[in-house]
Amino acid sequence: MLTTNPTSHLTLRSSHSSLPSQSTTLHCHPIHGKPMIQKPQISTQKTKIRTIRAVISQDKPSEPVTSLPNQATGIDVKAVITIRKKIKEKLTEKIEDQFESFLNGIGRGIVLQLVSNEIDPTTKSGKRSRESAARGWLPRPLDHPYIVEYAADFTVESDFGMPGAVLVKNLHNKEFFLMEIVIQGFNEGPIVCPVNSWIASKEDSSEKRIFFSNQAYLPSQTPSGLKDLRQNELNSLQGNGKGERKGYDRIYDYTTYNDLGNPDKDLDLSRPVLGNEQRPYPRRCRTGRPPSKSDPLTERRIEKPHPVYVPRDETFEEIKKATFSAGALKALMHNLIPSLIATLSSTDNPFQCFTDIDKLYNDGVILKTEEGKGVFSSLVLPKILKDVISTGKRLLRYEIPTIISRDRFAWLRDNEFARQTLAGVNPVNIERLKEFPILSKLDPAVYGPPESAITAEHLEKELNGMSVEEAIKEEKLYLLDYHDIFMPFVKKINSLKGRKIYASRTVFFLTPAGTLKPIAIELSLPPTPSQPVNKHVYTHGHDATTHWIWKFAKAHVCCNDAGCHQLVNHWLRTHASMEPYIIATHRQLSSMHPIYKLLHPYMRYTLEINALARQSLINGGGIIESCFSPGKYSMEMSSAAYKSMWRFDMEGLPADLIRRGMAVKDPSKPGGVRLVIEDYPYAADGLLIWCAIEDMVEECVSFLYSEPNSITRDSELQAWWNEIKNKGHADKRNEPWWPKLQSKEDLCGILTTLIWIASGQHAAINFGQYPYGGYVPNRPTLTRKLIPQEDHPEYQILLTHPEDFFLSSLPTQLQATKIMAVKDTLSTHSPDEEYLGQLHQTHANWINDQRVLSTYEKFSARLEEIDIIINKRNADKSLKNRNGAGIPPYELLLPSSEPGVTGRGIPNSISI
Repeated sequence: MLTTNPTSHLTLRSSHSSLPSQSTTLHCHPIHGKPMIQKPQISTQKTKIRTIRAVISQDKPSEPVTSLPNQATGIDVKAVITIRKKIKEKLTEKIEDQFESFLNGIGRGIVLQLVSNEIDPTTKSGKRSRESAARGWLPRPLDHPYIVEYAADFTVESDFGMPGAVLVKNLHNKEFFLMEIVIQGFNEGPIVCPVNSWIASKEDSSEKRIFFSNQAYLPSQTPSGLKDLRQNELNSLQGNGKGERKGYDRIYDYTTYNDLGNPDKDLDLSRPVLGNEQRPYPRRCRTGRPPSKSDPLTERRIEKPHPVYVPRDETFEEIKKATFSAGALKALMHNLIPSLIATLSSTDNPFQCFTDIDKLYNDGVILKTEEGKGVFSSLVLPKILKDVISTGKRLLRYEIPTIISRDRFAWLRDNEFARQTLAGVNPVNIERLKEFPILSKLDPAVYGPPESAITAEHLEKELNGMSVEEAIKEEKLYLLDYHDIFMPFVKKINSLKGRKIYASRTVFFLTPAGTLKPIAIELSLPPTPSQPVNKHVYTHGHDATTHWIWKFAKAHVCCNDAGCHQLVNHWLRTHASMEPYIIATHRQLSSMHPIYKLLHPYMRYTLEINALARQSLINGGGIIESCFSPGKYSMEMSSAAYKSMWRFDMEGLPADLIRRGMAVKDPSKPGGVRLVIEDYPYAADGLLIWCAIEDMVEECVSFLYSEPNSITRDSELQAWWNEIKNKGHADKRNEPWWPKLQSKEDLCGILTTLIWIASGQHAAINFGQYPYGGYVPNRPTLTRKLIPQEDHPEYQILLTHPEDFFLSSLPTQLQATKIMAVKDTLSTHSPDEEYLGQLHQTHANWINDQRVLSTYEKFSARLEEIDIIINKRNADKSLKNRNGAGIPPYELLLPSSEPGVTGRGIPNSISI
């Protein structure tokens, strides 16, 4: 049973029938703490008589209620339910709350029914107790003011058996949040049903909700009395694929990305559907909204501030909203961004000098708003300072990003430009150069000769006397290749106002110090009749002109890197790809399935944050389109990347490193790979996290599936994996590379990949966005000018005012300020973050299996050790990519963090 005491400890009690009574203590803040599992103290005796905390009025507050067998009429048992009330209530809500308490007190609010594991010979389903109302007049609150308990009394027959489920019916006119049910009175000990779910009002849903105990069962192990309930609950979550979803629904279903455009508002905001043969994409959660009036293929938009449907239990909890994630993101999109536009759009000029950029951190931006209201009323941005200037104005002042807080000129240096490919916010595109010349895979009839314009002569003057062939053989050459992904879109993007890009390739040389040095950049445009080969190669130079042009070339590479990072590596490979896994898990794995229980912490809030992104970030005219180079073609480019390069079997860290040539197979090394560049911070630290996850998963799977062929006989598991492939990633369903699911090894690989994507991979490419991208020149998200050739009129401007030309090529002040605000928000940890290896209090009684709990405890302890190892690496002076003058330590894969923009910390799930 979950209780709280004055010292704010949470106690978990397990009721595994084959184990002694046991308890595990979590130390945490009573509501939004970050609890860590403490080693359980296991009792040596079974307790025949269980005591529970009394909450009903007839019990004396200081005396516990005791449940005893009644030989004449059966067994007297009690079910205690824990309810979380709303934290912030309006006056009308407080009155309603009192009325609800009154109804509960007289037994007219919540009705419960116990269901046995045993079959009733008459009904051929689980034995059921009589219905009993939860009572409490008035409920005595626990130590936290927002949590209350009620109790329902039952008398069951002596041969009733152990309850395996509880049916709950809400008689109120509004929903309530049920945290947990604990059944007391059976000799085997208390039975815990973890709930953490919204129970819809009687007006919205008349069905009884089903909640199982925390005893995990594979489908074949399901007690006879629970088999029909197990399937019924899955059926209710799957729905029938029809109708528009309501806010109280709990339906998980698939549909395409057909809600990004808004042609009813403006035909220029029309966007193609993603999720078909032409434009493949992962599926999203279906909302069932009607089509738009202007385009029958496009779903009608739900614009801010109205919410987009996600299943009720996927929405942010009030605690989350009250702290950061929902409130800040919504306020950012609904209030701050419009205010920035109103303030700066009339004078949306480029930065005139670097001092203008510095003013964003020193002086801030004065925002003009109506009577000073609306912008910051609900906005919580820990790293953005807000001050009242005068009536009708607010000051937005940014925190100095990490990249310039230690060395404001670091971004100018080639070694920092190269270092960030290994230890920056996007360290997943660098690859080893294996063949020369570099070749494109695009159709030469459309895009010209496949050979890169980078020649051996370009490279060899920087190879310390080596030939290109020797450098490739000795693993000294590396490539950042954004040619094929951008080239099909270059012409369309360059036709947009204020957008000019190239397809780019950058070659690096590995120095004896273990650092990379950029030695050649190729910038390409599509061929034209007059210029069938439109490729330019830039290298280092020692004169002023070449020096500045090299800076421009690097800026274009950074722009492509920022676009690929956001649209492919961040959104597509973590957020979008994770959504089908979550939908399939709820549709095909029962909540009593051990794999569902194992995956549950890694799915929290992802559907909600993705829905918010579709509404305000990746939609037509949204932040990504307005602030990144691909503009209105952003999501089409993301779809093209999904089509050409996304493979599930390559999404695990070791496989991805091998694919990019950054590692080779070596069974003696962590993760079974040896890094080609030893000082590769993302990979080195990531492998520590990967191996910890892998070992935890392997240990759990080993005893959950101990019988031969138990994987192939698990009907739910097989349906889950088939649905991920055939529905969740339907456009890729026929690919031969999908892993089989026939053995424990197969299952371990799949689960480790899923958990890694949700936790370590997302953290590594998300929480460094503001530390590295908060200073626009370091990572410009768009470029507005091409590099002029000598015969171009702008070439003279470049020669006479190179700094002005450089700044005029970067995002405007409005674009830069908007993207800085978004990156600050997306890089911020909320105060109630749930980090890897930590167990949230609402997930405390997740499973009744001491073997799994012990494994998770070891996992938690191992992550604490990893924290120490990474800190030692960051202090190692021989590791030049994470230590040195002005170089920030690589902390993105440190498991835990404080709130705010910290550049560290691995949350369990993709929640921002």
